[in-house]
Amino acid sequence: MRIQEQKKQAKTKSENGTHSNELYQLLNQKKTSYAKRGMDLEEDINQSNDYYREKKVAFIYKKPTPIRLVKVDYPTKNGSVTAVKIKEAYFEAPSTTDYNGIYLGKYIDFEAKETQSTTSFPLDNIHPHQIEHLRNITICGGIGFIIVRFTLLRKTYLLEAKDFFDYIENHERKSIPLTYFQEQGHPIEEGFRPKLNYLKIVEEIIGGGKCDKNEI
Repeated sequence: MRIQEQKKQAKTKSENGTHSNELYQLLNQKKTSYAKRGMDLEEDINQSNDYYREKKVAFIYKKPTPIRLVKVDYPTKNGSVTAVKIKEAYFEAPSTTDYNGIYLGKYIDFEAKETQSTTSFPLDNIHPHQIEHLRNITICGGIGFIIVRFTLLRKTYLLEAKDFFDYIENHERKSIPLTYFQEQGHPIEEGFRPKLNYLKIVEEIIGGGKCDKNEI
């Protein structure tokens, strides 16, 4: 009875992410090079968000990717469960976008993508349900946008949701040309802290001032 209870507790911990390091190591072993695209941009955004939270400027987080556990082993030693071993798991399709949070009293929601192309951003990099999600965010008064990095050019742009929608609704192309980002988007400056000061652009979009106690 005791072993069964320990297994149940271990399973709960695993499902709640306690063993996320082991799980992600297992999953990352199965990822292809295609799936690794965007990790540099993601790391830059994560570091920037850490800085924003540290300074209490904004609280924006990366949404956890839904994960389904398929096979978990519960080895025992001397009648006790020793360590949970995740044998099989996989990433489920993301339900919405990459990041969300709050800044200057506004709800912020955005998707971050990288492309190896030097001329355009392929629209198939963003799923239809993510586009619909961003549309719903803006309808409800939130601030929605996409951040796109042209990796080989080392250029990163913030494109507001309204401009993103305007393009896909009025063009038949399956990609957004770099020139559109240059004309309608906002280039994001790279620095030390924060690595990507994208909230400087969001502040301009909102039209408000910076927080009283902190400067970005």
